Amino acid sequence: MSRIFDMLFSIIGLLILSPVIIVLYIIAYFDSGSPIFKQQRVGKNKQPFMLMKFRSMHVNTKSVATHLANANAITPFGGFLRKSKLDELPQLVNVFLGQMSLVGPRPNLFNQEELINERESRGVYAMRPGITGLAQINKIDMSTPKLLAETDAKMISTFSTINYFYYIFATVFGKGFGDRIVK
Repeated sequence: MSRIFDMLFSIIGLLILSPVIIVLYIIAYFDSGSPIFKQQRVGKNKQPFMLMKFRSMHVNTKSVATHLANANAITPFGGFLRKSKLDELPQLVNVFLGQMSLVGPRPNLFNQEELINERESRGVYAMRPGITGLAQINKIDMSTPKLLAETDAKMISTFSTINYFYYIFATVFGKGFGDRIVK
């Protein structure tokens, strides 16, 4: 059932938000010269996919988990994108393509071995990764792999249509935050 909601909401979101996406794209182009950031991530059943976001860090920033990145890598406009969570809007394309869901465990990098092991042991990769979920609204990020995997597993075991909408609304109305950045 969540796949139907994902398709519907991603199409509606992309159509309604297209003027905002275009404006953000143009501003991000002038901020970094490369407005869309693509990075290979771990998807459902550990299959790779290319995650899309608005670029919030300089183009030459090393490809590491966000909590390992340096705060100096964030561009001026990128700071705004991250705080407002607007950097996530291009992921609606990932949702439309079926690579992600609106709700699910945040997709990690393939080099995050500890997190991969923790998630794999708890069956987290059986679910499509998402833009938001239980961990995000509870401010749990990838810097705590075991806690994150436990929280993801709890979300999966209690997943329902009501929770699907709760996680989305909680995120839209400001609960939680993205991965922390080293200061």
